[in-house]
Amino acid sequence: MTAVIVIGVIAVIAVFVAISSYNSLINLKEQTNNSWKQIDVQLKRRHDLIPNLVEAVRGAMQFERETLEAVIAARNKAVSVCTGAGPGNVAEIAAAEGALTAALSRFSAIVEAYPELKATGNVAQFQEELTSTENRVGFARQAYNDTATSYNVAQQQFPNVLFAGLAKAAPATLWEISEQADREVPKVNLSFK
Repeated sequence: MTAVIVIGVIAVIAVFVAISSYNSLINLKEQTNNSWKQIDVQLKRRHDLIPNLVEAVRGAMQFERETLEAVIAARNKAVSVCTGAGPGNVAEIAAAEGALTAALSRFSAIVEAYPELKATGNVAQFQEELTSTENRVGFARQAYNDTATSYNVAQQQFPNVLFAGLAKAAPATLWEISEQADREVPKVNLSFK
């Protein structure tokens, strides 16, 4: 009789551990998906701001047509890559967003050469919104990487590793900087020359 009780207690504990591990993996998987959607929201905000900024400067930057077209082309490519993409497409999205960031950097440098544009309220407001959105994208990427790392670690820990297949858990790809332009340190000139 005692052996039956011991086996029953062990079976209950095993079921409890299995359910707990499964729920833990599902919880982390959904948190990772949610973090990914936060990046998606901020990237959409970024993509929506760019056409407005380009339109605000188009009239004054007739001689910089190639730069404007490069920004729009990079934006359109980033939008097409992001549409319907998930955490499995991190490398593609990072490359497209890196190209867009590089095009926006060239665009901002050219805008600096037009003092009349800098004095325009709309352009300054769009640039400030874009900078704010870039910061939000950065925070969202950091939150995603933190959540994805926790998810990846949990999949490899015992006893979760026994139930990872049951929970359809797969390692999440981390967001990494792929473009050299993103690694460069921004240059700040406060000399007012």
